[in-house]
Amino acid sequence: MPARNGRGRPVPKLAAQDDQLHRMAAHEPEAIRRPLTGLALLEPVRFAWELGALALTSPLLAQSPRGDGHPVMVLPGFAATDCGTFLLRQFLSRLGYQVFPWNLGWNLDQHSAGENGEYVAQRIDDIAEQTGRKVSLVGWSLGGVIAREAARRDPSRLRQVITLGSPFAGNPSATSLAIVYELITGNRLSSPEHRERYRNGHEPLPVPSSAIFSKSDGAVAWRNCVSETDSITENIEVHSSHSGFSANPAVFYAVADRLAQPEQGWCKFVPSGPYAAFFP
Repeated sequence: MPARNGRGRPVPKLAAQDDQLHRMAAHEPEAIRRPLTGLALLEPVRFAWELGALALTSPLLAQSPRGDGHPVMVLPGFAATDCGTFLLRQFLSRLGYQVFPWNLGWNLDQHSAGENGEYVAQRIDDIAEQTGRKVSLVGWSLGGVIAREAARRDPSRLRQVITLGSPFAGNPSATSLAIVYELITGNRLSSPEHRERYRNGHEPLPVPSSAIFSKSDGAVAWRNCVSETDSITENIEVHSSHSGFSANPAVFYAVADRLAQPEQGWCKFVPSGPYAAFFP
């Protein structure tokens, strides 16, 4: 009889290749290249399609798994504000979660999060104190990188981390936004200091974590967005543009499914329901 997760769904055996998704990020980061130019150019069109799909399938999304209403903080992507995560936060609020924006303005990396992530750490502490519960972090793109760093520094206040197209490992230069990122943040992606930031990013976190990624991401190399896996760490592939992580209905469903996991009984994701076809 196959093993089953907390909701009685069968859990398939992990394919050998699944555990090797992180191989290049861990051992050959320089071999990772930025996305094809065509994918980057198609981002606006794909995002518009995903936004329309979100509107059309909203009744289905209303049937997404529901959890225990614990606090969730959503972190925006690079050069975005909380406005960029409005739809996702509204969705999670309707599912009954206590949802919090990051409230740190534009995400300009260390200029917003703090040189050592101290502003994000304080935000997490404030939410935990206010609610009396551990906090789940959902980070889109750079927001997910910051969320994982926060979990490594101090996991005591955190319940789980979910990243959406977040390049937290591998080759930091493998992005279509390299020039813009360097101009705005003042960071040099090729610098030894910046590469050190990503050197061990593929290693599992001390709390349950889900890295949702897309091989057709037009902004960042998908191989930078996956982790080594263990009993509380997983990678979830989805069909999505990079911008679409903030509006793709399948992504929203996966986030809801992950947040619905019981605190003491976390199980890995099994694609099912109306959005199963979106998960390769």
